[in-house]
Amino acid sequence: MHQYLFFIGQFPIRAYGLIICLAIICGGLTAYALAKKEKNGYEVYIIDCGLYSAIAGLIGARLWDVFFFDWAYYSHHLLQIPFVWQGGMAIQGGVAAGVLTAIAFCYYHHIDTWAFADFFAPAIVLGQSIGRMANLLNGDAFGHPTGSDFGIIYPSTTLAYHTYGAQPLWPAEVWEGQINVIIFVLLLFFSTQKHAKGQVFVLYAILYSIARFFLEFLRGDYVNPVIGGLKSAQVTSLIVICIGVIVFITLGIMDKKKEKQHN
Repeated sequence: MHQYLFFIGQFPIRAYGLIICLAIICGGLTAYALAKKEKNGYEVYIIDCGLYSAIAGLIGARLWDVFFFDWAYYSHHLLQIPFVWQGGMAIQGGVAAGVLTAIAFCYYHHIDTWAFADFFAPAIVLGQSIGRMANLLNGDAFGHPTGSDFGIIYPSTTLAYHTYGAQPLWPAEVWEGQINVIIFVLLLFFSTQKHAKGQVFVLYAILYSIARFFLEFLRGDYVNPVIGGLKSAQVTSLIVICIGVIVFITLGIMDKKKEKQHN
């Protein structure tokens, strides 16, 4: 586990930033490949849309973490808000900001938003999986103490160590990364089956939110509940699951109605 890969003079090359860049590149290449396979010409928009969405996603992820998870600290350290290398990126905020940016991009270029979202969904969750590697190397998004010999003991330079010391912690970020790979495979499989436009993306939102809801019970980087003993990420996940199920079913019904009209 290395936070700093090497130095150029006094400037550190951080593993966190490098892996995040790798996540964006891999996600973009995946979206490009899936779009090109569909042969609808949308692949020409991938680089631009991916770049805009990635920038918006990074900003959204940081601001979501600052205002929903760590405002008690950052309200007194406003100048540190841009210091993303210290850790503190909430993926739910990143996805929300990235998706809104992509919707605006599709509207501007007159692209079918649901179709565009469907081949971006596997790319997003693959990027999230790689992004969790960055969290592991940086020592953030960690779990709470396991109370046993099982778990990850982080180096003394990490936030995890500063929070819990040399205690074994649940590998929350590792398990989330692994679960995201499974979601990635399930989305690829589902996309090969008959489905309505938009259902691949909505299924991604549902599956990831289910995984995130349960993984939050292991997270130890923030522990303050907001509603009924649930953390803010869990409340968000429940909302997304409920809305997602409704939208998924609605898209299927609308697709069947269209088929009947054409027949």
